[in-house]
Parts: sequence; C-alpha cells; structure tokens
Amino acid sequence: MATEKGGSHFDDLRPNGKGLLVDQSSRGQEKAGNLLTRQTKSKSEINDMVRSSTITVSDKAHILTMQKFGLRDTIVKSRLVQKEEDYTYIQNFRFFVGTYNVNGQSPKECLQPWLSHSIQAPDVYCIGFQELDLSKEAFFFHDTPKEEEWFKAVSESLHPDAKYAKVKLIRLVGIMLLLYVKEEHAAHISEVGAETVGTGIMGRMGNKGGVAIRFQFHNTSICVVNSHLAAHTEEYERRNQDYKDICSRMQFCHVDPSLPPLTISKHDVILWLGDLNYRIEELEVEKVKKLIEEKDFQTLYAYDQLKTQVAAKAVFEGFTEGGLTFQPTYKYDTGSDEWDTSEKCRAPAWCDRILWKGKNITQLSYQSHMALKTSDHKPVSSVFDIGVRVVKEELYRKTLEEIVRSLDKMENANIPSVSLSKREFYFQNVKYMQLRVESFTIHNGQVPCQFEFINKPDEKSYCKQWLNANPSKGFLLPDAAMDIDLELFVNKTTATKLNSGEDKIEDILVLHLERGKDYFLSVSGNYLPSCFGTPIHTLCYMREPISDLSLETVRELTLMPLWTEDDGSHLENPLEIPKELWIMVDYLYRNAVQQEDLFQQPGLRLEFEHIRDCLDTGMIETLSNPSTSNHSVAEALLLFLESLPEPVICYSAYHNCLECSGNYTASKQVISTLPTFHKNVFHYLMAFLQELLKNSAKNHLDENILASIFGSLLLRNPAGQQKLEMVEKKKAQEFIHQFLCNSP
Repeated sequence: MATEKGGSHFDDLRPNGKGLLVDQSSRGQEKAGNLLTRQTKSKSEINDMVRSSTITVSDKAHILTMQKFGLRDTIVKSRLVQKEEDYTYIQNFRFFVGTYNVNGQSPKECLQPWLSHSIQAPDVYCIGFQELDLSKEAFFFHDTPKEEEWFKAVSESLHPDAKYAKVKLIRLVGIMLLLYVKEEHAAHISEVGAETVGTGIMGRMGNKGGVAIRFQFHNTSICVVNSHLAAHTEEYERRNQDYKDICSRMQFCHVDPSLPPLTISKHDVILWLGDLNYRIEELEVEKVKKLIEEKDFQTLYAYDQLKTQVAAKAVFEGFTEGGLTFQPTYKYDTGSDEWDTSEKCRAPAWCDRILWKGKNITQLSYQSHMALKTSDHKPVSSVFDIGVRVVKEELYRKTLEEIVRSLDKMENANIPSVSLSKREFYFQNVKYMQLRVESFTIHNGQVPCQFEFINKPDEKSYCKQWLNANPSKGFLLPDAAMDIDLELFVNKTTATKLNSGEDKIEDILVLHLERGKDYFLSVSGNYLPSCFGTPIHTLCYMREPISDLSLETVRELTLMPLWTEDDGSHLENPLEIPKELWIMVDYLYRNAVQQEDLFQQPGLRLEFEHIRDCLDTGMIETLSNPSTSNHSVAEALLLFLESLPEPVICYSAYHNCLECSGNYTASKQVISTLPTFHKNVFHYLMAFLQELLKNSAKNHLDENILASIFGSLLLRNPAGQQKLEMVEKKKAQEFIHQFLCNSP
C-alpha cells in the first residue's frame, strides 16, 4: 500500500494531502488557478504560514485559496496564461535530485557525502529510494519501519547551512520519495499532490512501479517521479512497458471538478529519478570491467540499454540526461567498492539514473557517491539550476484588470456552438483487456465554451463501464480545437455481461455545452467472447474453444445457474475443470516449476494478448512459441482467476472460510461443500502449487508467498471493491496456507 506521512505540519493541513489550489488539465488552466487567488493574499497572511523552524499552512490561507469554479473563471485563467510573460520573470533556484537503491538495508552511515556535497545549500531537495524493504511483509503492502529510519537519516544529513521543511513523503512498498524546501520558500509552494502506480504482477503489486510528487513553485508546475523498473538484462521491453504504464496511469486529483486529472506530462518541469534498471548489453563482463578500469565511459555508454531505447524513441521521449562521467553504480559487494563476487556475478550497469524535461533547466553536476557502502548500489545525485516563473504583483493586477474589463464586454455574446469531426463510432472485434481507441475533434466557434459529457436520465455515469472519454470535460477558447479519445476497455467487471449478451457494445454519449446545446454521439461494435470473465461451470460445459461456439450458445451457457450438475440432459458431458485452466497450469508445470520469481514478476502485455487468443481459439500449439515467457503465462493464470465472476471459493463460502482458517479439518469440510467444478479447480490448483513448493530451492517460492498471492484471488470478499482489513487478508492467506502445508 502507498503511504503518505508527515514529519512537519506542511502537508497535514491540506485536505487528503492534495494541493491547496486548482489542479488542471493543461498548463494553462493550471497556472492561472494560482494567479486568481493572488489578489486576495496579503503579506501578513503569507507570514502566517511560517512558524518557528517548521512550516505550516494556516487554515486562513486555505480558505483564501478555495476556488469558485465556472465558465467565467476558466476564461480568466486561460487568458492569464496567454499573457503570463507580461507579469512574470524567471528566477533560478537550486534543486538537488538524488536516487539510492538501498537493497533492503537500514541506514548504517551518514548520508552527508551524498546529500550535502555541494558548497551552496539547495533550495529544493528531491530524494528517492528503492528497495527500502525487501521483506515479504513489505511486498504484500504492509508498513515498514525502514521508512522512518531512512526519513530520519535524510533529515539529519541535509545541508547544514539552511533550514528545511518537509513538504511531502510518499511510499509504495520499497519505493519512497521525499520533498524538502528551504523554509523561506514554503509560502510559495502550493497544489501539492502525490500518487503511486504499481507495475508489479497483475499491474498492481508495488515491488516495481513509481511514486510521484507534484507541486506549484511560484508560477511553475513541477513533477518529480521516482521509479523502480523491471530487473534483469534481457527484460528491457518490460522496463519500457513499466515506464509507459507509470506515464499513463499516474494521475493527480484536483479540487476543480470541471477539469480532468493532471498527468505527468502536463507540468512545466519534470524530474525523473530512480533505479531504471537498464543494463549494458552485448559485452562480456570482463570487457565491461576493463573499460571501467580505463575510465572509457564513452565507449561503454554506447552499449547502454537506456541510451539505445531513448534513441529508438521507445521511452523518455523529450527527456534529457547528462553525460555519464562516473562508473556504473551497480552491482557491488555490500560494504565495499568491489564488483559483485556472488555466484551470479552480475555485470556492472548504470541502473541508477536522473533525467529531466522542461525549459530553463541547467544541470550543474551528475555524479555517483562511492563513499557510501551500505548497499549493492551507489547513490547518484544531480544538482540543477531551474528557472522558475515568479510573479510581479503590480503587473499581475494590471493584467487581470484588463482581462476582466474585456470579459465584461463579451458577457452577452452569442450562444456557444461547436462542430464535431465525427459522431458515429464503431469498434469491431473488441477483445478482453485490449484497449481500443477512436478519436474525434471538437472545433469551437466564436464564443468561449465549457463542454462536458453528461449523464442520460436515470443513469449513474455518462457512459457504460467499458467506455471512457478522455478528456470527458474541458474548455475551449474561440476558434480553438481539442481532440477527444473514446477509449474502450473490457475487463473483469464488464466481460461476463458482454459474454452473456446482457450487455452489448452500444451506447449513446451526450456532449453538453454550458449555455449551449447538446450533441449526441453513437458508439457501437461487437465483442469477441473470451474465457476470461466466463464462469467456471460454463467453461466446463464448453468442450470446444469459446470462439468456435455461436453467440447464442455462449449466451445460454454463461447464463446457466451455478449449481448446474450433469443430469444426463441435453448438455454434453462436462470437463472436470476448464480446459483453459489446464492448458496454462500444464504449460507452467512443464516449463516453469523451477522459474525464479514465478508469480512475482509480471509478463509482457503483448504476450498476454497472444495467450488469451490461444486459449479462446484453441490454438494451443502456438502457446509454446519460444518467445512466450513463463512470467507471462503465470500472470495470465492469475488474471484468469481474478476475472472469474464467481471465485473458485464461492462468495457464499467466504465468511465460513475465514472463520475456520487455522482449523484444517473444518476448512476441508467447507471446500467439500463447493459446487463440483469449483471443488475440482481448487484441488487442482493446490496440487500444482505443492509441486512448485517441491522446487523452492530453485524458484525461491514459499508457502507464505503463494498463500498471499492466491489467497486474494481464490477467496474474494462478496462486498466487491471495498478495501479489505488486514485481519481479513491474513485469514484468507492462512486458509490457503493450510492446504499448501498438508497433503490432500
């Protein structure tokens, strides 16, 4: 789980730790929210925000920055941004950016050689850690004492020539990011937000992923991202996928409900740090070490995966990285400067990196810090001078007055109207968990307009669950245009009703203009039924691949009651377990029982799509394609179990299972009451997991890991999406644990 904790009161007085001011969908709308409130904030009120040596934000300051949202405000904001250069000037501030993979260790040495190596005290510190805690408890989202240990170590090692306030701390398992500012700058920090994205197994485990903090410094928006991407030399595509997932899924909430979420790319300055895990390839270990010894980093850099992937525009497009004039920061024997002497003898690599994007940024230094020996990585730092836009109060007021005067003249203008490039959208052959996008453009007329997709009568949302408009609301100045993406994505929540015909790829969207008319958009298409999202008992009655069956047959079998047993009626003799489940488990049994990190490392998205198609079409011989990784099949198995509308252990048995966890005899009794097909699947999976445990010396799995992973999939709370209490999670884990430790 992600944590956001405070050492000062700086972020505690913000609702939910989010920003004070408007958040926004574009740089324009973002900046002006800050400006609209500037006229009401006096010097004395800003002084209220600084108390002794720690920083707080007073309730009064919070009340003063609460926004009124509406069309007029939005027009003013947009015009202010257009004229920003008329009332701001650029001022340089010094930023320290640091990253350190600490390999699960506690701090054992002073961090000043890393954090305070420069003569001048930084104005802002952005400090990221990875692998803060490698324990299994941390992997499954439990709290860790290491957070407090490293927070304390950092706070004690900041530059001695200045006083700092902690603005924000955000952590996802072992990935932690800290933001500090000099206390005299605190009054100019606003709109603080922090979010996390897990990219581990099933796209949610937090052992890999990213955390980010965004904030407004004077009139410049800044986003700092700390990421830990997939490991292993050959997994560069997984790293690319992790990067893209973090970019697409990292969204910051805001207080203005008329604006869509803010993404990483919508900031003036982006600082990206972390253990990116890109390796040096195509060179033997000894050749790598020889080039390092000769300090020929330029030759070595030619073989760096990140350099190659950036050149291919696969990742970090538009970002800059300074020259690598220091030796690789991974992998060392802990406590020394010696390269890895373990059995694996990992090749040295520049895993730990810092990149940036934006204007008015000058890198002053980029280096590693060999003096620190706690970890098998060395920490890295970069110092920047970043030009921040600072407002001249008098010019700001003058500009604002001019905008308001011109707006008053325009108030009684015509009713807004737009033209749409397209109004009918057809999605052909939609597949499970395959994103499909259709786009159109809104062209605005001569009147500023605010648009939003609105709910139809008696409906809770503006569209069906499998559809999303991005953005779903926004603002257009006269003659402006905006592209809208209609994103269609069928997942475990929506697949079953599409299989059964209870739902179809059909919807009408209503695009509403404030003070204007409504426009209607038609969405249609066809869904290709999948074994994902299909009930266990239905699959057992499908002896043929699901794609070979008529839609009517799929519909009838999907709607069949759960407790249907073979009574010799018109139904064919059922299979004991779904053939799709058998295909995946059999593949793993034959190829992956000794695979390290099985069920803990994610697969590739394209490989999942290939596996899904193999299962749905029955072309299982293509599943053994040499390029299909064991991790992709393992993740597909977990996604299959997660997609079952009725879990392996039926919802009706959930509470009984929790009550008798710890009592193996009673637990077996509960399992015996399950419908036959569910009971068969449960015993089959337990037998497979026990086979994996027989190979634990090679695959490094243990009963606790497997019980945690499968406990949350086989035993699901009937309440659905509600977050489970830790006690409930532990009981589910304990229930499965019993079956892994005992013979059937």
